[in-house]
Amino acid sequence: MQDQYCPQEVESYVQSYWEENNTFKVTEDLEKEKYYCLSMLPYPSGRLHMGHVRNYTIGDVIARYQRMLGKNVMQPIGWDAFGLPAENAAINNNIAPAIWTYNNIIYMKNQLKQLGFAYDWSRELTTCHPEFYRWEQWFFTQLYKKGLVYKKTAAVNWCPNDRTVLANEQVLNGCCWRCDAKVKYKEIPQWFIKITHYAEELLNELDNLDGWPEQVKTMQRNWIGRSEGIEILFNIINDDKKITVYTTRPDTVMGITYLSIAANHPLAIHSATKNSMIADFIITCRNLKVAEADILTMEKKGIDSNLLALHPLSGEKIPIWISNFVLMEYGTGAIMGVPAHDQRDWEFAIKYGLPIKPVILELNGNIPDLTKGAMINKGILCNSGIFSGLDNKSASKKINDALISKGAGIYKIHYRLRDWGVSRQRYWGTPIPMLTLSDGSIIPTPDDQLPVILPENVIIDGTSNPLKSDLEWANIRLNNGQLALRETDTFDTFMESSWYYARYTCVNYDKGMINTKAANYWLPIDQYIGGIEHAIMHLMYFRFYHKLLRDAGFITCNEPAKRLICQGMVVADSFYYLDSNGERKWISPIDVTIKRDKQGHIIKATDKHTGRALIYAGISKMSKSKNNGIDPAVMVKRYGADTVRLFIMFAAPVQKTLEWQEFGIEGIHRFLNKIWKLVYEHVKSGVTKELNILSLNNEQKNLRRDLHKTIKKVSDDIGRRQTFNTAIASIMEFTNKLTRASKKTEQDRALIQECLLAIIRLLYPFTPHISYVLWQALDGNSIIDNASWPIADDKAIKDDLLMIIVQINGKTRTKIFISPKTNAEEVELIALQQAVIKKYLTNGKIQKVIYVNGKLLNIVVKSNS
Repeated sequence: MQDQYCPQEVESYVQSYWEENNTFKVTEDLEKEKYYCLSMLPYPSGRLHMGHVRNYTIGDVIARYQRMLGKNVMQPIGWDAFGLPAENAAINNNIAPAIWTYNNIIYMKNQLKQLGFAYDWSRELTTCHPEFYRWEQWFFTQLYKKGLVYKKTAAVNWCPNDRTVLANEQVLNGCCWRCDAKVKYKEIPQWFIKITHYAEELLNELDNLDGWPEQVKTMQRNWIGRSEGIEILFNIINDDKKITVYTTRPDTVMGITYLSIAANHPLAIHSATKNSMIADFIITCRNLKVAEADILTMEKKGIDSNLLALHPLSGEKIPIWISNFVLMEYGTGAIMGVPAHDQRDWEFAIKYGLPIKPVILELNGNIPDLTKGAMINKGILCNSGIFSGLDNKSASKKINDALISKGAGIYKIHYRLRDWGVSRQRYWGTPIPMLTLSDGSIIPTPDDQLPVILPENVIIDGTSNPLKSDLEWANIRLNNGQLALRETDTFDTFMESSWYYARYTCVNYDKGMINTKAANYWLPIDQYIGGIEHAIMHLMYFRFYHKLLRDAGFITCNEPAKRLICQGMVVADSFYYLDSNGERKWISPIDVTIKRDKQGHIIKATDKHTGRALIYAGISKMSKSKNNGIDPAVMVKRYGADTVRLFIMFAAPVQKTLEWQEFGIEGIHRFLNKIWKLVYEHVKSGVTKELNILSLNNEQKNLRRDLHKTIKKVSDDIGRRQTFNTAIASIMEFTNKLTRASKKTEQDRALIQECLLAIIRLLYPFTPHISYVLWQALDGNSIIDNASWPIADDKAIKDDLLMIIVQINGKTRTKIFISPKTNAEEVELIALQQAVIKKYLTNGKIQKVIYVNGKLLNIVVKSNS
């Protein structure tokens, strides 16, 4: 063992061993408890960022820990290879998306290996390979045959920048989730999968996901949006048609003063044939193509349809208005206007001079003042005929009963969740395996013509989908001689990421989509790791697709993952200077020399290369725009992968934001050097004898007690609590004690050996490379990859010793542990033998010693100076 820690040499040596020996390759083993650890698969964007490193380090720590517990651990990796970023990069770089993607995979795969992740590389999958997506296409055709897939012309969210449809979940504050462009509304033919058929199960089974963050479950509950209410049928005066509205507030039904219908509601279209002003208004609404996200903030506009509805309980005539804020795609395409008790309805009524009728009293029993807005609270009914005086709960029941008895009401459960639109109007994706025949009928691509392979050698011009212009690809002849036109839309890339986890269990299986035996051995995933930003997109589709696979007979469990960690984002300091035009020029933190005050605050920053003074702009999310992204490759080259891994797990709890600070990673590097030196000095002193636990003195017992308390705490922190930063802190704390421990006698050294063997194993999940080499130095007969996790000795921990606080002049300096039978003189002698106490006695004289039996020893010292 060399005396200096050289991480690059250590890591290269260990990684070569792992690769040559396929150390982390696994197969099903019924003799062992399985453990499936999975991090969300990366998009091959070109290079890893610190968010990737954090995500995959968390997974690797858990996987290695579970492996040391004796479990059969699978930790696979793959590439979410389709999607817009590759297509846009190809356009910008004048290269085919496939070439760009495959080159990135090669580079990023090398980066992952440099970080030492314990992946079973034999299970690597790439979602743009036909071997993977052929089964996705096949499964889609099976869902179509079961009636779970359909195509319709629908008003959809359209991103004008990326020129493709977005699912509702991909619209954030009215903008595209990827490029932040303002989303528009557009009507085009789309393929849908009926996720709404599983809405109730998706909602109910959230209660069984005990290992998922409550925040994620709440977000999914809100997105599914289950509500219980009643559909009310309104007869149209002088017409045999009816209008249906849905409400969860039947207590306000007597306050209806108008109805609003969507511009594309059949009644609106019928009215337009008789009135040119209505026709013009409808055309205006269609041209605006309002997105759902804009409804709350847009200007409310409407026009009287000249139709009247009959209130089913009061018999009053109610005007029907056509409005721009009611969408046919949501609910029934009609709403009831209760302006006294709904703010949107109030704004519309004020604008068009419609009646406002209060039917709920204020809490103080007064009629509400509606001059400045609606009163939305629930309470006692008024102006509601026979229902006046009832509270909202009693009134709702009686009103529902009255509506149902008249044939004008139906109990309904509604969901906010909409069917999953999976069509995307872009090239780089899985071709949708559907065919249109010459007579206009649509059929699934026959099994013997799957996969529908996406041509990879194409030119992307950024203005059109090359599949549409490739007539040779688009037009095919079936085995029966019929001509057919292929679908030129591709799947939403969330399709691939919704089932990849199941394919990992049988990645080379060629007889079907999933090997049921392998899948049911490994699933469900025991630990899943990924960002909170996927809560209502990937994680919803992931759960839905799992249920589709279950119902198709591939798997037996109801949910795909038992436990979920959503890691926080990584942020860093940002610095800039102003150029001659007054524009900010951002400098990477790597290129900045920083001076800090005693509290760690930055007081001066200069460019390392030019010496230019820089302005500190605070901490912000790592981004290209502020040039504050830290390249993991640079940090690995500078400090080593183990240092990067340990820092990223120590700097913050995994669910919280991590502040990247280079002085922090320097501290971690010093700690690993300390561990190396500790082992080196120990090994250099020669072979140790066997530890005799029964002959340990009090100081040795104290050290061993601290060791096993550390083992117990670290085991709990990693396994149950998943507070990895506190686990590392405990290891560091004990290591500091170990450096101060006596190493004079054979039993001292035997105890140090036990401590080092335990500490190296505790560190192994975090820092596997240095742990591998140090374990070899301490125990050359075994490989740490096959070592067991240390087990805490409860006898060593057992609290049969008294803890005595030792003070110098009233200030606590250390603690000692003694037998309850130890007398005062022996306690004093033990305390004076402590190195930390000796330090305070070198320049002083003991005046007196005060001993509080079983609790405290205070040594009063007078300085010699």
